[in-house]
Amino acid sequence: MRDSRVVEQSGEQLLAFLFARWPDAKKKQLRDALKFGCISVNGRATTKFDHPLKRGDTVAIQPKGVAAPDTKLASGILIRHEDGDLIVIEKPAGLLSIASAGEQEKTAYALLTRHVRAGNAHSRARVWIVHRLDRETSGLMVFAKNEPAKIALQENWDRAEKKYFAVVEGTPPAAAGKLESHLDESNPLKVYVAPEGPKTRRAVTRYRVMKKSAEFALLELTLETGRRHQIRVQLAEINCPIVGDKKYGAHTNPIRRVALHASSLRFPHPVTGAPLRFQSPLPGDFGRLL
Repeated sequence: MRDSRVVEQSGEQLLAFLFARWPDAKKKQLRDALKFGCISVNGRATTKFDHPLKRGDTVAIQPKGVAAPDTKLASGILIRHEDGDLIVIEKPAGLLSIASAGEQEKTAYALLTRHVRAGNAHSRARVWIVHRLDRETSGLMVFAKNEPAKIALQENWDRAEKKYFAVVEGTPPAAAGKLESHLDESNPLKVYVAPEGPKTRRAVTRYRVMKKSAEFALLELTLETGRRHQIRVQLAEINCPIVGDKKYGAHTNPIRRVALHASSLRFPHPVTGAPLRFQSPLPGDFGRLL
């Protein structure tokens, strides 16, 4: 259970406050809770023992292995929500979702596994990946903290609402529309639009032009299906490749990344059924392109 106290006078340092206001707790337990990010001040996790407190601040001890909302890990991962069943994060661009042949350690999966183990090398706690984002795509991602939650999330993932921002070269033919095609995912390196057949899967993406300039357009995209590289392939097919996406035909790369961001997720909690909704703002470098 989350346990909190309100600071009554300014000037005290965090660790001293913990010792004074939780007298029944062992000092080593409080130090460990601070060390592993289980202490928050006004909803933000901190590991600084000398964090200065002000009157009216709320100091809370989170359950072990559960971070306060908007906790930022050293890897750049921002934890937007965490409970006993799932973690919702904002993944930075440049970070793999899960291990590849060339990278085993610096992945969202590995870093979150370390997080839930809270520094205990012998812990068996782990995460399960629910869906993936490409390395160069930033934004919202969901991981399960137990297998039943993972199964429930994946079985209902097609019904989850998933929105993205993308900055593309050129402008789509209409201010809003639906992209529908069949994708051949048999090549592990690249996906292709192909005639419907036994090797293809139907893909549907809705788009809306939000802003445009002489060179680029900002789109909001809503996925109706979840195929590999779906947005990237379908935008390239209408001659609007995503900025920075050389693999699918982009000619420009002014922000040195693929300009694709997972901006919104809405789905029911896998255990309680409570509606969950998360939104991530437009990255600043996207706005500068326009």
